[in-house]
Amino acid sequence: MSIRDRHIVVTGGGTGVGAETAQLFAEAGAKVTIMGRSEAPLQAQGLPYQICDVTDAAAVTEAFSAARDAHGPVAAVVANAGAADSVPFAKMTPEVLNNMLAVNLVGVANVWQAALPDMKAQGWGRMIAIASTAGLKGYPYVAAYCAAKHGVVGLTRALALELAGAGITVNAICPGFIETPMLDRSVANITEKTGKTEAEARAALYGGNPQKRFIQTDEVAQTALWLCSDAARSINGHALSLSGGEI
Repeated sequence: MSIRDRHIVVTGGGTGVGAETAQLFAEAGAKVTIMGRSEAPLQAQGLPYQICDVTDAAAVTEAFSAARDAHGPVAAVVANAGAADSVPFAKMTPEVLNNMLAVNLVGVANVWQAALPDMKAQGWGRMIAIASTAGLKGYPYVAAYCAAKHGVVGLTRALALELAGAGITVNAICPGFIETPMLDRSVANITEKTGKTEAEARAALYGGNPQKRFIQTDEVAQTALWLCSDAARSINGHALSLSGGEI
């Protein structure tokens, strides 16, 4: 694998996909730094970490500088930090829209920019965003989230072309609904607002997946690991759907 002894940064690394990805990369021999806003879940992973809000460009620069000082130049970034708010479009406030764009889109740009000088200097790099099928299609009641994730896909495709000659690949992974704490919150929101049982709410969410199941965190982590391998060196500018055939 290409990542052995390379420094990898994973944002949103304290739980869910980020934690799974960070642990998998560490097992593969990478030097991993995880980042997130809350210290307790980061600390629980047993990996080097930096507390950082990805929406704050200055804080991101500072966190990457500290990580670089401790573990060397950054070779790959998995931009995983994100959030999803559900609200009918008619009730969507500017604050909801701006928050969704900030964490899901601007946060990706911030961490990729912080890592770019190292990757250019090394002539090798991997930029990976954990996007969503919401970056490839629309879903009702999450217009702001869909807009942000579509933005991530556009950013990915543009930057992939811009950096193609620099030895850097840029890709987005677009899972369907993943079995994570974020999914649990979505299920709770549905049951509260609709009166559906938990089982009915979960079935409604995975109903669009032809395999009739939720995506698992290890599937996303393994895809990220493959994108960092020599076998994926020509995979650039892609939005890889992990959705059981939904899209």
